[in-house]
Amino acid sequence: MFKHVENLFDELFNATQPVPAGIYQYQSPQGVEPPYKWHLRIDKDGSGLLVINASTVLHLNQTAAEYAYHTIFGKKPEEIVSIVNERYDVAKDQAAKDLQEFMDKVNTLAGTEDLDPVTYLDMQRVAPYSQKLTAPYRLDCALTYKVSQGTRADAAPAERVTRELTTKEWKAVLDKAWEAGIPHVIFTGGEPTLREDLYDLVAYTEKTGLVCGLLTDGLKFADKNYLNLILQSGLDHIMLLADEGNKDFWKALKALVAADIAVTVHATLTQANQKTFNKLLVKLAKEKVLSVSLSAEDDSLAEALEGARQQTAALGMRLVWDLPVPYSASHPVAYELNKGGAQAPEGAGKAWLYVEPDGDVLPAQGFNKVLGNLLSDPWSRIWKRH
Repeated sequence: MFKHVENLFDELFNATQPVPAGIYQYQSPQGVEPPYKWHLRIDKDGSGLLVINASTVLHLNQTAAEYAYHTIFGKKPEEIVSIVNERYDVAKDQAAKDLQEFMDKVNTLAGTEDLDPVTYLDMQRVAPYSQKLTAPYRLDCALTYKVSQGTRADAAPAERVTRELTTKEWKAVLDKAWEAGIPHVIFTGGEPTLREDLYDLVAYTEKTGLVCGLLTDGLKFADKNYLNLILQSGLDHIMLLADEGNKDFWKALKALVAADIAVTVHATLTQANQKTFNKLLVKLAKEKVLSVSLSAEDDSLAEALEGARQQTAALGMRLVWDLPVPYSASHPVAYELNKGGAQAPEGAGKAWLYVEPDGDVLPAQGFNKVLGNLLSDPWSRIWKRH
């Protein structure tokens, strides 16, 4: 898997007048190998987000965003070098070197399989939460609050919604997300694979240009035909919920690890599994899982959770903290950052928002503050309330 991409051109200073804010699209010329498709969002401060082939997101500082912007508008390399030379007072040979470095990175990403988009959304490293954003970096969409057979009845707040959006309505939500400049969508629930239109919705996100992830118990992926159907829809990454005692979980995990898709496994530490939790992590590492998300069912397990974090690192697995986790009354994502604190994670309501099955928008999963409804309210009004 491709390693973390550091913030590009950190040592270059910012231009006083950034290129115009907006959303721009670009398709590489015919015959260029590897072929690539860009979607570029430039914020008012000149920084940007570059989505490559609807599967990878790069955070760009002002200078890197300018390289992408001028490339999209058909400027030749020598023209871009001259523009940067004049605007930044950077020597032409240095500007040419930086431009080549930028294009090399983009070409590498465009031609590299099995990328984890979340790697490029590492907020603490490349974009502080205090930054004034025009839109979040991710939208977590709960397609349904229905859960798989055998799952606890209170695993999702079914009482919160009276209906689910239709396929057409969800597509309208995805359109609004794209128009707002949100590059990344994760389908969650409940159990999103219980929606018969999941394939259609994933395919639509890919067509729109959004990076698309899925949070699932994975039980339906034990069916090879269903697995292939979803993988062919254009899905970019999956978070699979660990169920150590379920053979279908391990069957699905083996198939997904072998497939061309980035996989993260989420495991919840409980009073019941505390003594065997380390064995689960060892088994996941043996199955060649590269990325793990951890949470605890209550704050009394904070010390044990810290030990699990350390073991995760020792086993060579990357710890992911900013992806959504299964819905629960204890809101386990809060424990990941606050060790049982009641406050939302730092990025909630800024870096990501949560959409319920009826279109209502919350700052994060489990927080009872409705910012509006993505189907019926203008995006500007919702974002103003965040």
